Amino acid sequence: MKNFEQRLQRLEELGSEIKKSDIKLEDALKMFEEGITLAKGMEKELDKIEGKIQQLMNQPALPQDKVELDLFSSLND
Repeated sequence: MKNFEQRLQRLEELGSEIKKSDIKLEDALKMFEEGITLAKGMEKELDKIEGKIQQLMNQPALPQDKVELDLFSSLND
């Protein structure tokens, strides 16, 4: 489907539409169903992203990736 930001925008639109007082019950139900489907898909995508972040955070640092803290050692002298 669309990218995450577009789906989030659609979800926000659906929420605004459902809150209107002049909406028919059947229309509100259709929008609610669409919103639930969008939200579940987005949740799965966020779970995948979180898993990737966890993998990256748990990888051992390579010597060339070592953070240089010497930069601040002169401040303590």
